[in-house]
Amino acid sequence: MPLVTTTEMFKKAYDGGYAVGAFNVNNMEIVQGITEAAREQHAPLILQVSKGARAYANHTYLVKLVEAAVIECPDIPIALHLDHGPDFETCKSCIDGGFTSVMIDASSKPFKENIEITRKVVEYAHDHGVVVEAELGSLAGVEDEVNVSAEDSSYTRPEEVEEFVSKTGCDSLAIAIGTSHGAYKFTAAQCTRNEQGVLVPPPLRFDILEEVSHRLPGFPIVLHGSSSVPQEFVKMINENGGKMPDAVGIPEEQLRKAATLSVCKINIDSDLRLAMTGSIRKYFAEHPDHFDPRQYLTPARANIKAIVTHKLIDVLGCAGKA
Repeated sequence: MPLVTTTEMFKKAYDGGYAVGAFNVNNMEIVQGITEAAREQHAPLILQVSKGARAYANHTYLVKLVEAAVIECPDIPIALHLDHGPDFETCKSCIDGGFTSVMIDASSKPFKENIEITRKVVEYAHDHGVVVEAELGSLAGVEDEVNVSAEDSSYTRPEEVEEFVSKTGCDSLAIAIGTSHGAYKFTAAQCTRNEQGVLVPPPLRFDILEEVSHRLPGFPIVLHGSSSVPQEFVKMINENGGKMPDAVGIPEEQLRKAATLSVCKINIDSDLRLAMTGSIRKYFAEHPDHFDPRQYLTPARANIKAIVTHKLIDVLGCAGKA
């Protein structure tokens, strides 16, 4: 099966009450861990690449790694997606370079300018058989070159979504309902603490999601910044030389609820980074004499596979849906 767009994936997900996982990739081990999990769980899959990943690993290397995954996983649909495309030129480069889906993120621009930029990308993408994700509202947090302060973040305004989708022709819409980029999604002041002293983040704004869904019936919605920051990996990092106090993510039960509604794509990146970094730190602490990358990247890849498997089954609900 060649690379596919997300069109059919999202239709099935919307009707089936589940979401497709969109996992960020930067190197071979991450690609392998994700795709091995999806293949074993027979789950549809979106592999996404940020501007930062393209700068780090080179566009051609990443595309070829994903093409290798397609060969190794012939029975599941895989889409290759640009995450947070900052401008038309980046989106065009990815469209011309083999991507089947791109995101144009002009959410920091005024509403009318966001429409103009998005429409330009949509016109070019659709002429080349590629689908487009756009964004309304601004998520707080840091991811690669996306850096939005809590003060500058804003929830999506449901009253704007119909005009935006109609005028841009975008195929899916990322909205802001309280998710956030990175491993430090919320300040301590934004959270409460449970009896164990662990930060509990504020709940997602399901009222906004429901209003958007009412205004855009059947239209696929996307959640960015949806890593849950598993505390076992935070603990693993901290116990092996790291320093990540009060790292907190989105509760998985809230993401599962969102997936049963109109959310068809949930982005996960930080959880993979934590799994890889925690595994490597632990390995070096236990084997200070080792230096072969194959030795410490093997458990890192295994932990990425394990966490993706958990997400596919218990959070996204897309296992067996390929």
